[in-house]
Amino acid sequence: MLISTGTETAKLSEATYMVDDQPYKGWEYIGQAPKPGTPGYGQDVAGAAVPQAYLVMQPPGSVTRPHFHQTNQFQLFVGGGGTVGETRVDPVTVQYAGAHTPYGPIHAETSGVDYFTLRQAWDSGAKYLPASRDLLERGRFRQVVGVKADDAPPAPAGEIGHETLIAPEADGLFAECLTLPPGARHRLPDAGEGGGQYHIVISGALARDGASLGPLSVEFATPDEGAVEIEAGPEGLELVLARFPRLEG
Repeated sequence: MLISTGTETAKLSEATYMVDDQPYKGWEYIGQAPKPGTPGYGQDVAGAAVPQAYLVMQPPGSVTRPHFHQTNQFQLFVGGGGTVGETRVDPVTVQYAGAHTPYGPIHAETSGVDYFTLRQAWDSGAKYLPASRDLLERGRFRQVVGVKADDAPPAPAGEIGHETLIAPEADGLFAECLTLPPGARHRLPDAGEGGGQYHIVISGALARDGASLGPLSVEFATPDEGAVEIEAGPEGLELVLARFPRLEG
């Protein structure tokens, strides 16, 4: 299954949520995002094995407290700037945090910080520490960060560029940034080699079924979708692919 959501559609879902008295905005792309302040948020609540993708716009000067989630996730930083713990997260930075991996705090700088939260399965929201430490399964910590290089040489004219952000691992974990010239087509790495994968448009446009998916559009390919073909729009395409490890069991 391939699920595609354009930015204009996601914008229609914009909502503001108060997190520690700080106004965060969010757009939903795939599935339902957890809603801070609603019943069950951040609790040990079982959810369906369905993907969950949303954009968080964290306000200037705000801080998200250290926490963890009970499912694997990527965070892709696409706007503003800040830090996660001691790690800078300027665009384009991708962070993989496996289930039960604590991270944070997330500090937003003067322009705020915008990031996608991308999951292969549903999660009820942040489990803040130390309050939720009884839910934390120790021994499963896994965190990997990749940063798109500002000085990476461009691909030769007319060719497809590849920049590895997270090197491929035995269980399928992988992330890369691709650049396609206008109208070019390319078959992506097989989603079935991992636990499904996201495709996020950074610039240009992705042509899909007669539609043009512009910057900040998102797709999710389930493992059974295999190797997905992408096509760049008339202005070319810059896209991040983020593939999950295979799910256990």
